[in-house]
Amino acid sequence: MMKTLLLNPPSYEGFDGGAGSRYQAKREIRSFWYPTWLAQVAALIDGSRLIDAPARGLSLAEILPQAGEYELLVVYVSAPTFRSDIRVAEAFRAANPKLLIGLVGAHVATLPGPSLEASSAVDFVARHEFDYTLREVAQGLPLADIDGISWRAKDGTAIHNRDRALIHDMDALPFVAPVYQRDLVIEDYFIGYLKHPYVSFYTGRGCRSKCSFCLWPQTIGGHVYRTRSAASVLNEVAMMKEMFPQVREFFFDDDTFTDDRPRAIEIAKGLGRLGVTWSCNAKANVPYDTLAAMRDGGLRLLLVGYETGVQQILNNIRKGTRIDIARRFSADCRKLGVTIHGTFILGLPGETRETIRDTIAFAKDINPHTIQVSLAAPYPGTELFRQAAANGWLRDGGLVRGDGVQIAALAYPHLPSEEIFEAVADFYKQFYFRPRKIAEITLEMARSWEMTRRRLREGVEFFHFLRTRSAAAAA
Repeated sequence: MMKTLLLNPPSYEGFDGGAGSRYQAKREIRSFWYPTWLAQVAALIDGSRLIDAPARGLSLAEILPQAGEYELLVVYVSAPTFRSDIRVAEAFRAANPKLLIGLVGAHVATLPGPSLEASSAVDFVARHEFDYTLREVAQGLPLADIDGISWRAKDGTAIHNRDRALIHDMDALPFVAPVYQRDLVIEDYFIGYLKHPYVSFYTGRGCRSKCSFCLWPQTIGGHVYRTRSAASVLNEVAMMKEMFPQVREFFFDDDTFTDDRPRAIEIAKGLGRLGVTWSCNAKANVPYDTLAAMRDGGLRLLLVGYETGVQQILNNIRKGTRIDIARRFSADCRKLGVTIHGTFILGLPGETRETIRDTIAFAKDINPHTIQVSLAAPYPGTELFRQAAANGWLRDGGLVRGDGVQIAALAYPHLPSEEIFEAVADFYKQFYFRPRKIAEITLEMARSWEMTRRRLREGVEFFHFLRTRSAAAAA
């Protein structure tokens, strides 16, 4: 094996857009997801090392001295940070001219040719699902013989090898728990709606849904939900429980863990026997009986992508859910005591001033415990990007500002991007600054000094976020 460094590179301060992140922008409250994709590769390549620079707060100057220790560097790249990620690769090449350098991630998987052309420091791009691809590179196989890569020939020509087949035997992949223990600091990872410290990993990949905006199924994971067996998942949770006794919650990062309901119930029963608290992603359509079985197995929270409160917009983005069912699901969760963190997106096709008001009203009515409001992001490789390009909706300026904060990248003849941007802060204010929600948060804080400290810290960050957006809107 080549001595391999897997790097989630530094970029904007506080930016969580790297490996495994579900939201490639600087959040309103500082948070970090686990670098799940790179950790899986690290588990496959003996002797490798994973550095998650953003979560550790490491600068390029702090990690660059290690360039001479490795033969292969793999950099995880995102669309908003592409230019700075390339600069990281160039700095490593300058420090170690013999280093073989490759890029991975949804952005380069979609644009392998331009990614190679961006810098002579880039030797190859591992496209789509890249686990076994990178292991073969590390094993020293000729690049010409490896499925799933685009690489630079000696004459500078870009060569695109055939695609690699998706992995279907998910149980064949090694556990990521030993990599987490060896290379990461568990306490670095913080999400406002999860207990701290938490740990997350994938129990499956891919998503059956066809949402036009969603990056990962369209670029890496595919639209077939491929899962690990319940026994494999439970064995790794048991291992993590032993390795990390301080962990208070497990999060399953599958796009839609609840798509396979019999498996979800089987895993929940096992987790109940292990006595752990856990959470997962879910669609707003899980039946009451399934919710009850998961709750009985230790489920605490569901991360639910409502996106909008307008049925026509759900139809436009091919979400495959219904507003009436989402309302019933939300009521069922409240009845069962399952907490919801609801996510919403403003600026999707069909958005108007009226639909923004309707979505805010919908969010207040179903009243998830906490919310996240994002701007529609037309990532290259998604149907939304192609649709926006064809209709002239794309704005110049990329997906984030110079400090990593998300901007409104779409504009419509009837709804300018500035109004979409300003609506995010208004959404948050209307949702949180009302007597019912203030009372809920106050009661939550009164029950726990730890929660009081946490909510006060988040409150400071949140008000800073609002002030920053107000300044940006005024400019």
